[in-house]
Amino acid sequence: MTVSQSNYSLRYLALTIHDKTHISDAFPDAFRISQVYPYWRQVAHGIPRLLWSRQLRVTIHSRGSAEADGGSVVDALLKDGTFVPRAITRDPDSDASKKLKARGVEVVKGDSGDKTGLVRALKGSEGVFAVTLPPFFQASGHGPSELVQGTNIVDAAKEAGVRFFIWSIFKLSGGKYTNAVHYDEKAAVQEYLAASGLIHASLHLPGFLESIYQNQLLKKADSGFTMSWPVFKEADIEAWVWVSRDVPAAVLALLKNYPDPSKQINGKTYPVVTGTVSCAKLMELASNALECGEIPATTIPSTGVVAMDEMLKAHAEHKGLFQDTPVPNSDLVALGMKFSTLEQFMETELKPRYT
Repeated sequence: MTVSQSNYSLRYLALTIHDKTHISDAFPDAFRISQVYPYWRQVAHGIPRLLWSRQLRVTIHSRGSAEADGGSVVDALLKDGTFVPRAITRDPDSDASKKLKARGVEVVKGDSGDKTGLVRALKGSEGVFAVTLPPFFQASGHGPSELVQGTNIVDAAKEAGVRFFIWSIFKLSGGKYTNAVHYDEKAAVQEYLAASGLIHASLHLPGFLESIYQNQLLKKADSGFTMSWPVFKEADIEAWVWVSRDVPAAVLALLKNYPDPSKQINGKTYPVVTGTVSCAKLMELASNALECGEIPATTIPSTGVVAMDEMLKAHAEHKGLFQDTPVPNSDLVALGMKFSTLEQFMETELKPRYT
């Protein structure tokens, strides 16, 4: 197989997983993260760091616990058929790794805290999709900062000859919320990536719709259902993404279009927003799908993690942070991406889990 773009007939993807511990296990006492927003775990596992190679391999790397199915991006890429995934994991012989191998995923050893190992793992990859996890969400409760993880991946990608880098980031502005360091560090990595010379794009992600059921925010009651919002009030507006559907679609759109300079993808940021509505409106959509009538809601004052509380307060204050982003995002639509809707999420994901 030659290196010229026109002769690429097969593309490969790689996913990094590190262990089988759940992030929630690191917080046995207080209000567990997994009970508040375990979508952080899905970000880490479902859309790990992605690398795409000269042999058209794509590598996905995730720091945190391993999900047996390899995540939504792997699922989407395998289904699409353009790419074959490669997984980077601390333990290539784990059960999760074996399941990935059985699905046709390459599995190699690596870790975002070890730049030298990452270089070896990324050799032959043309693209990278990177998602990092802050130490307080990692299985052990500690680990390298997102700044260390992110800069390691950028450096390793550049040394390994990676040609395209997708960085996943959560947008926070103003400097008011000083304890939400994971936002600041992600932003610092984005600046580092921009200065690296790598062709790159960034995905900005809002709140995850999957948190409704993954974090058990919505629960069955004796008569109908109840909803418990961490920090948010019913009138607060949030931007939402169906992470397992729309994030992989955005990744694929960028991977397939970045070689075309007329698309002007290099250095651009793409918010991925399925819908922007109030918490009350989201519950109205849920009640319509569940045919259960009005769903009463309460607010949990704190998640037990200051950084998490500040993140949610910032989202509430700034009405989801993505008020200026059209829904669907026309920049991604122009690349051929087809967005889902909030109503589709309720019918496809929420309703089967509660009825």
